[in-house]
Amino acid sequence: MPGVSVASVNEAKLAAEHFGGEAHACGPAYSDADFRELITLVDHIVFNSLSQRARLMPIYHAHRAAGGREIEFGVRLNPMHREAKVALYDPAAPGSRLGITKQALEGADLSDLQGLHFHTLCQVGADALERTLQAVEAQFGDIIRGKKWMNFGGGHHITMPDYDTAKLVDIIKRFSDRYGVQVYLEPGEAIAIRTGVLVASVLDIVENDGLNAILDASATAHMPDVLEMPYRPDIQGAGHPGEKAHTYRLGGPTCLAGDVIGTYSFDAPLNVGDKIILKDMSHYTMVKTTTFNGVRHPSIATADPKSGAIKVVRQFGYEDYRNRLS
Repeated sequence: MPGVSVASVNEAKLAAEHFGGEAHACGPAYSDADFRELITLVDHIVFNSLSQRARLMPIYHAHRAAGGREIEFGVRLNPMHREAKVALYDPAAPGSRLGITKQALEGADLSDLQGLHFHTLCQVGADALERTLQAVEAQFGDIIRGKKWMNFGGGHHITMPDYDTAKLVDIIKRFSDRYGVQVYLEPGEAIAIRTGVLVASVLDIVENDGLNAILDASATAHMPDVLEMPYRPDIQGAGHPGEKAHTYRLGGPTCLAGDVIGTYSFDAPLNVGDKIILKDMSHYTMVKTTTFNGVRHPSIATADPKSGAIKVVRQFGYEDYRNRLS
């Protein structure tokens, strides 16, 4: 990848330390202190509102007058065109705080900006991008011309087997030729989807209107998207309730009554000590973990597919829990 999309100073620092390439910052709002740091770390900054631009640009001009590095700026557009299927991840939902609507841009002078940005997609194909661009062009076509770049944001499921990459390439080429802009994408989840497993152990079996298997992995602490989105993780060798001979509700070790991963069936009965392998855990999992109840976080390890060797690269202990809170 030639660069990184960031939403905070910490992400910008991580991008500078470990990834290189261009860094593009886009967040709902920036404090004065964060903005002062960002302009030393990133290449593009996207404002979520015109008021943010008006308040923060004088800081950048003072930075430049003092010999600071030059960067480029844009604003985030909200075409109010909805393609995301889950409300939690829909930036174009009614009342959204993300992006500037056509009405809010009426009469605004954007001549000092080099680019524009929109992000209204989530886990969708190129056809959804095509429909979204039609809405973007219908509402903002007059301000796209003359800009240097256009960022199509994230939510593109580029690495899924059924994604139409030829259509994506065609969409980008036609748009770039039509407006004379450099197009950026933020694939995000597509980089890590269908990678990483979380290996959990069965701690106990409890019967109450069916069998409950209590794991050392928690939905609320280790994979909060299971509850927030919500979604049902795939488990190696498991099926839907009743599909296989033995059905269990899988829950975590915290005190939250709703700390439940889901109900699954297995070919053989589960026993204390058995391993459960949850798939597709790299994206929106490790980055959203919490220390609720002080539950220990799983160690992070890499596996060599050729040799089968497993190397533990990070372990978490009491100090990680204690130091996060005090």
